[in-house]
Amino acid sequence: MSVSTARSVGTPSDVDPRGPQFAAALTAVVLAVVLVIPTPAATLLVGAQAVLFAVGALGGVQRTPHAWLFRRVVRPRLSPPAELEDPLPPQFAQAVGLAFTAVAFVGFLAGATVVGQVATGFALAAALLNAVFRFCLGCELYLILQRLRPNRTSTTAAG
Repeated sequence: MSVSTARSVGTPSDVDPRGPQFAAALTAVVLAVVLVIPTPAATLLVGAQAVLFAVGALGGVQRTPHAWLFRRVVRPRLSPPAELEDPLPPQFAQAVGLAFTAVAFVGFLAGATVVGQVATGFALAAALLNAVFRFCLGCELYLILQRLRPNRTSTTAAG
C-alpha cells in the first residue's frame, strides 16, 4: 500500500502545498544569510529560525508566521490549489529542520562555528530543494518511516 499525501478533496486541516514551498523559500533566505553574517548575529538568526521550526513542528505548519503570511498575502493572488496535502509530512519536516537548526545554534554558541555552518548548510539544502523543486526531504523521510512501521491494524490468524 502506498502512502500518499495528496488529496483532491481536503479536510479542514489539509494544507495548500504551495504554502510550505513558500515557507521553504523564506527559510532558505534566512539560512543563506546565517552563512554569510558574523557568528554572533548568525547565532541569533539561526536561533530564531529554530523557534519558527519549533512552532511548525509542535503546532502544525498551519500555525506558523509563514503560513499566516501565505494565507493573507500570497494565496489570495493565486488560483485555487489543484490538490491539498496531509499536514503531517510537512509538520515532520519542520521537526527535522528544528533538529538541524538546534545543532547549528548549539554549535555556534559553543564556538564550533564549522558545526553550526554545516548544520545550517544541510537545512539550507533541504529548504532550497523544497522551495525550487517542491521536493520536501523531511516529507519524504516521513513517508518512508510510515511505510516501515508495522501495520497495527493487521491481525494474525491463530488456528
